[in-house]
Amino acid sequence: MGMFDALDISASGLTAQRYRMDIISENVANANTTRKEDGSIYRRKVVTFEAKGTDGVPFKTVLGRSTADLSDHLGKGVRITSVQEDKTSEYKKVYDPSHPDADEAGYVYYPNVDIITEMTNLIDASRAYEANATVVDATKNMLQQGLNMGKG
Repeated sequence: MGMFDALDISASGLTAQRYRMDIISENVANANTTRKEDGSIYRRKVVTFEAKGTDGVPFKTVLGRSTADLSDHLGKGVRITSVQEDKTSEYKKVYDPSHPDADEAGYVYYPNVDIITEMTNLIDASRAYEANATVVDATKNMLQQGLNMGKG
């Protein structure tokens, strides 16, 4: 592992978690949107991550290898593989016949965004971001101490 690999790994984590927080904030912002510009209903979005450099090898397979075989899977960081719409949860159906977007039966369909779930995910992403920022600071301090030892 090279001197700057820890910074690269943490930087990829910072980028991934920042993007995840952006998607979560988009979900929260659209929680009460009854229709998008094209007339469809907003669906909650979910970010998927993948370890860099695994070439699609499942985690279970990597975990089962000896440490000598893991050198090509260690220290590469994380990347965003996809942002997908959550199609597993249903839209929220609310009876409001006076709403302009109500159907013939008087029901309005709201996005499948649950604010509690989104806030929990936001806390998780924020803590992961903080952890990566802490690693960047610790790595920076170690590199600085190494440079200072070389001076003396």
